[in-house]
Amino acid sequence: EKELVSKIDTLWKGVEWDWYTKGGEDVLYWHWSPDYGWDMNFPVGGYNECLIVYVLAAASPTHSISKSVYDKGWARNDSIISKDSLYGLPLVLNYYEHNDDLVGPLFWAHYSYLGLNPKGLSDKYANYWTLTQNQAKIHYKYAQENPKNYKGYGDSLWGLTSSYSIKGYAGHRPDMDLGVISPTAAFSSFPYTPKESMQMLRYMYEKQDSLIGKYGPYDAFSLQDHWYLPRYLAIDQGPIPVMIENYRSGLLWKLFMRNQDVKRGLDKLGFTYE
Repeated sequence: EKELVSKIDTLWKGVEWDWYTKGGEDVLYWHWSPDYGWDMNFPVGGYNECLIVYVLAAASPTHSISKSVYDKGWARNDSIISKDSLYGLPLVLNYYEHNDDLVGPLFWAHYSYLGLNPKGLSDKYANYWTLTQNQAKIHYKYAQENPKNYKGYGDSLWGLTSSYSIKGYAGHRPDMDLGVISPTAAFSSFPYTPKESMQMLRYMYEKQDSLIGKYGPYDAFSLQDHWYLPRYLAIDQGPIPVMIENYRSGLLWKLFMRNQDVKRGLDKLGFTYE
């Protein structure tokens, strides 16, 4: 464990976060390579799964970014704020590059919050518990409504996110619903929707056990198209035990949030937190 911690700490402190501002711009960029430089030219704007990138970058004791990179790059000069609602639930933030889609895939409510505790987390842009919990509830209510009449959708079968799909890989979300359910969407949402997530967990193990393998439910399936792929995807499986434990005990949240560098980064960006 100590060896792993040391390697992670060395890796994190070695990342030149400030380099990814492409020479001092007020935004972080996704890609740079020695062969193609900045050709991808893809800024990391919010909201999506990348809040944690800005927190880690601000927290870095070696290559920190300024608050203006967060405010102008991630928050896009306040345009990140949303006044829209779905199913009577405020969206809180706009989704970067998906302004035509009011709610994104559910992994956006998971990846940044494996360690970063959304409970009590807020800044001038959002209350992050409201944001993440509402996103999960919206996915649940969408499955209840089931506007495309997909087989199985409802109280016990819900949750859309990026995963394997009928034709390769897809970023499933309400506006790109192919009838494919990815169990990680509901199971990694346990902190936000414990009752609804448990309903699906019981349904899977009691009614759909053919979709469960050695390491738990397979990555994705469609009752509508009688399709499933008996494979796992690490980035989908990984959040499940972490978020269930955060629901059960808050362990990963407690460990991450007590780190002094993390606290300094959050303070620098103007967050309040528990």
